[in-house]
Amino acid sequence: MSNGARGLFIAFEGGEGTGKSTQTLKLADALRSRGKVVEVTREPGGTPGAEAIRQLLLHPPGEGWGAQAEALLFAAARSDHVTQHIRPSLEKGVWVVTDRFVDSSRAYQGGAGGLGDEAITALHDFGSDGLRPDLTILLEVDEERLSKRLAARDGENSDAIGGRSAEYHQAVAARFRKLAEADPTGFRVVDGTGTPDEVHGRVLEAMADLLGQESE
Repeated sequence: MSNGARGLFIAFEGGEGTGKSTQTLKLADALRSRGKVVEVTREPGGTPGAEAIRQLLLHPPGEGWGAQAEALLFAAARSDHVTQHIRPSLEKGVWVVTDRFVDSSRAYQGGAGGLGDEAITALHDFGSDGLRPDLTILLEVDEERLSKRLAARDGENSDAIGGRSAEYHQAVAARFRKLAEADPTGFRVVDGTGTPDEVHGRVLEAMADLLGQESE
């Protein structure tokens, strides 16, 4: 499976309904067609323990979690995901493509949730040794299209995070944009409007340099 080289770690980020799950799968298929061994995963989730925490986060008991408790649960799920799945796969030379990673916590809990970036990155440094993707692809879609997508996708059945206010999700989008602007090397911002194939084409264009390096 491995020629001794470490696999690459690609994360899709963005707000609710931007197409991350679809593009994660399409990129994985494209990489496999290029001869890569690829694993697809998601956050929160990706391991039995992290999937159990996912259920607690998206369908919380009682009145739900406070901001600090929510951030701690995300960090715990991510720590297990990194330790049990992501790092071992990368060390075997597998490419890992994930639907969300730590920048979601930075945008949601750190930004819209008001905890600040320092608190979230400190949790990540402790729980996951500060692991960063080799590339983060931020999908952006305008608010009107997002509203239509979410209505079609969720109807009245949004989960505890997806069902938060429009103002909350606007704050999430704004924080994602700031994170990308602050790290132009680590992020590629991709327009998520259009058909899945059109967006996929933009994703491949955005990471052409990375794919070119790997083919040399």
